[in-house]
Amino acid sequence: MTISDVLMVIAVICIWSLLLVNVALIIAGYLYYITTENEDVPEIKGEYPFVTIMVPAHNEGVVISKTVESLLALDYPHDRYEIIVINDNSSDNSAELLGHIQSRVPGRNLIIINTDAVTGGKGKSNALNIGFTRSRGELIAIYDADNTPERTALRYLVAEIMNDATLGAVIGKFRTRNRNASLLTRFINIETLSFQWMAQAGRWKLFKLCTIPGTNFIMRRSIVESIGGWDVKAIAEDTEISFRIYMMGYRIKFQPKSVTWEQEPQTVKVWFKQRTRWAKGNIYVIVKNIPLLFDRSAAKIRFDILYYLSIYFLLLISLVTSDLLLVLHAMGYVHTTIAGLSSFLWLLAVILFVVGIFVTLTTEKGEMSLSNLWIIMLMYVSYCQLWMVVAAYGLYNYLKDVIFKREAKWYKTERY
Repeated sequence: MTISDVLMVIAVICIWSLLLVNVALIIAGYLYYITTENEDVPEIKGEYPFVTIMVPAHNEGVVISKTVESLLALDYPHDRYEIIVINDNSSDNSAELLGHIQSRVPGRNLIIINTDAVTGGKGKSNALNIGFTRSRGELIAIYDADNTPERTALRYLVAEIMNDATLGAVIGKFRTRNRNASLLTRFINIETLSFQWMAQAGRWKLFKLCTIPGTNFIMRRSIVESIGGWDVKAIAEDTEISFRIYMMGYRIKFQPKSVTWEQEPQTVKVWFKQRTRWAKGNIYVIVKNIPLLFDRSAAKIRFDILYYLSIYFLLLISLVTSDLLLVLHAMGYVHTTIAGLSSFLWLLAVILFVVGIFVTLTTEKGEMSLSNLWIIMLMYVSYCQLWMVVAAYGLYNYLKDVIFKREAKWYKTERY
């Protein structure tokens, strides 16, 4: 067996191991969906707890009004929640728009915090810490500035966390509001349904753990106070705080009936910038939490640590290695005796990918369509392959931040 064969075998084993893990998550997520589809969300017993909703915003004038209006329209008792918008060092007309809404609803608990370059402008985590100092709620909910949650979203999250003392946080589902805007947004919509919410459902079903997605979630105030707020160095502040909640002994539950709609990038340029930021942020969290692999108290969350390690390092290296060897073999520069087997396994992987995602779409109203089959196949050979570039570039940017000790800052996603 040649060196090329050995490398190919190792790469194929790694890729298929991770593929089977994701198949298991999809199956578990599907079982969770069908067993809870007809279950009622728990009722809130007694007086509704007071909730603080925080919305960090930087130059979000295009979308911020719609977001605040949807939060004001939630079916949660109006005297039992407050909305804090942190308009963080914005240079657009956000302050004017927010001031207009605030003057129109004087009886509501709508607080606007306008920061400048001195106090703000240092990223989402810093903005959330600023907002938290003004908050009063025993529960803290977070929504991104481009979100329009359904009227029941907050009530469902509160009901779950108030009926189970072991829960430190409860997350809902986010959907793509502009999914029909372009081929890219159709890809993102499918990715969100399969790799976001179905994977979250599977992890809850198997491990009773989920990762906070950054929006449409609620957590206990006592947790934020205990951990000292959000890590200002973390770009992926949602993943980072999830691990700290795990280490406090709490669980994070997924409630898919709590839904918010968000706007996704409509161009590859905007999407690439957003996703490399996510990759860089998750790599920071991975590196920060690697010591937990050797901590006995972290036994329950080793799956998450290993999963993220595998996705951002092992899978990336394996995909690049296998693709490179197949190309070099086809060009005659190297010889591998298992090229045919690798091609067969690649085809089988594509079939599993298509079937797994299609099964996921059958669980979502309005998404079940045979026309989605060609979208999924096209997604595999285009959108999914770009992930390797995103992960590699995210790692490169993370290393630059470490070397040059750059501070976190707002990475603005263009709105439409």
